[in-house]
Amino acid sequence: MTKSQKYLEALKTFDDWVIVSEWAVRVGELYPDILDAANEQAANQANDTTGLRELAARISSRLSTGGFPEVEIDDSERPRKVRYISEARKEERIEEELEADIEPLTRAERIRQDTQALSEIERYRIEEFETIAKQLNKFFSLDFEVDHAFALLNPSEAGKHHPDNLQLLIKAHNGKKNKKNWKRFTFEEQKEYIQKVIALQTMIATRLEISLVDDVLESLLERVERIY
Repeated sequence: MTKSQKYLEALKTFDDWVIVSEWAVRVGELYPDILDAANEQAANQANDTTGLRELAARISSRLSTGGFPEVEIDDSERPRKVRYISEARKEERIEEELEADIEPLTRAERIRQDTQALSEIERYRIEEFETIAKQLNKFFSLDFEVDHAFALLNPSEAGKHHPDNLQLLIKAHNGKKNKKNWKRFTFEEQKEYIQKVIALQTMIATRLEISLVDDVLESLLERVERIY
């Protein structure tokens, strides 16, 4: 068995995502010869290091250069996480990535088709949702997005691109929602949501060195109410 194969066999022993340092520890537990060699190499280096650190560094380097095609990487946060992927999982991932790559085109086509049936006032309301989201972000340093309460790409009950299906969510919440269908906020719920998001931002604004423009909020909420 090659050293690379031993690395992968160690990773296979985990049932879920792990960080590289955990992977390195498991390699050392299962294959003491690899750890002994790494300890010897570390002892001969001028900088202060250990065998485990050397193992983790080797794994990290190979991951960064694509040396482990059998390993799935989640680098959405630090330290990044990894897991072994079987051939079946590889095929699933290919399908998922393909679907994700073409989703923007599908979504854009749905919007184009739905927009053709809208009245002028309905088109104005949609544009106003988008403008208000941009102004909330500009004046309060946030990341509001216009969300379809019933998702356009929901597989069982797709929503419409229509102002009566729109609401404002911050990016993190919109991302979690993804293709799920939610009951649309009432205006009072939407107003409360916006106010609470801004209240949280206000609490940490000085620490983030953000200058908030409070006197525009009432005006923006009035505009939301008119188009809701």
